Amino acid sequence: MAQNCDGADFRSSPHAGTGWYPVNKKDLTDELGEFMKGARTGVQGEVYGIVSPHAGYFYSGSVAAFAYKNIQGREYDVVIVIGPSHYHGFRGVSIDTMAGRKTPLGTVLFDTELARDLIEYSDEIISDPRAHSQEHSVEVQIPFLQYALKDFRLVEIVMGSQDYAICEILSDAIVKSARGKRVLVVASSDLSHYHSQKDAERLDNLVVEAVASFDPEMLYQRLSTDSCEACGGGPIVTTMLAAEKLGATAAKPLMYATSGTTSGDYSRGVVGYLAAAFYKKEHVDVGVDLGFSEDEKTQLKDIALQSIQAAVTGKKLPVLSGLSGKLAEPYGIFVTLNKHGTLRGCIGRIIGDQPLYLSCQQMAVAAALDDPRFKPVTAQEIPDLDIDISVLTPLVRVKDLGDIVIGRDGLIIKKGYTQGLLLPQVAAEYGWTVEEFLEQTCHKAGLPGDAYKSDDTEIYKFSAQVF
Repeated sequence: MAQNCDGADFRSSPHAGTGWYPVNKKDLTDELGEFMKGARTGVQGEVYGIVSPHAGYFYSGSVAAFAYKNIQGREYDVVIVIGPSHYHGFRGVSIDTMAGRKTPLGTVLFDTELARDLIEYSDEIISDPRAHSQEHSVEVQIPFLQYALKDFRLVEIVMGSQDYAICEILSDAIVKSARGKRVLVVASSDLSHYHSQKDAERLDNLVVEAVASFDPEMLYQRLSTDSCEACGGGPIVTTMLAAEKLGATAAKPLMYATSGTTSGDYSRGVVGYLAAAFYKKEHVDVGVDLGFSEDEKTQLKDIALQSIQAAVTGKKLPVLSGLSGKLAEPYGIFVTLNKHGTLRGCIGRIIGDQPLYLSCQQMAVAAALDDPRFKPVTAQEIPDLDIDISVLTPLVRVKDLGDIVIGRDGLIIKKGYTQGLLLPQVAAEYGWTVEEFLEQTCHKAGLPGDAYKSDDTEIYKFSAQVF
């Protein structure tokens, strides 16, 4: 066991090769690569904090990858990983003061100067080697960081106390001690433990909602009253507080799953996992202006919401009459439903062959009940839904890939009997290049990523007014 000699020794990684993650460098690199390949980006802007689960990679690695995908290739001076203490009980917060961490992927140096500054900030922040010697919640994050980032220094923190006052002290210490550095804060946390899938989703939704609202007080209140569960609730709250002080303006849940959905084993109860990001949101203009007034936009959203409410509760759909102007014109339309920043359903009609208001009603109901990727929306979920409407322009055949503009254009790729469509806002949100946009549209069609290069592949573009 490595000894704590304040900058003299390196901490080993005792959980490598014990079922948590591979000890062989190639096996670990390959596994991380597969996880990252299956994840996608979801935020545009500077990321100051992420949430990542800390179970064995077999269970939670595919979820954690969504957090790390969104910081891959970015540059940070220091990464601060905060985890809960599983093995040693103590008051306050402990900072690891060794020289660095050794994993199968190599050695990461600690920012020992920052570690000392944090310890000096408050009597609640100490260095207790017993808190770090076996703590997996921090250790399992490091290989993901090594895979995703370039050079960076590391600070490892373990929380023995997770009350709100400690979270505030630690977040203030991080912001003030790391002033002038490019900082990423990582909250290591699993969610509910060993409930049925249904109960886990109910409990975890309360955490996801608070995270999506970027409301650390809401999250702490729910956790402290046992309304929901998160073994790293303190690290999440601290990361939210620190990220906001560092400059984050938005939060986004990136992926939620349970051990059951990742392993297929529901027999012993499941554990919930969340990946999320806290970032400074960049404004990205998407689509085009088709001239819809604010009143017309409101009417369409009302039609969508009222139609969903009726369909979900088994009532007759609202009778639409007396609508005129652009609402009565034939447009293609997509209705997208998001819940706490995560896609909940999206269905559309590409061709405008009937009045827009009627297509809006039909697509809203279909998005709520008929999207094959999701379970039907329930009445309890309706208050949490955000409805986005995309009114489409006519399709135009693409002859020159240079004519595709990210943010303005959506794409349809057809080959044989298969077809894939992505809306203009998707490429803008994920920050894709034109090539990546084409590849992802191919994947949406179930085709190889380079299928757009084939002579028998048809590529169409369109735009939309999105509101």
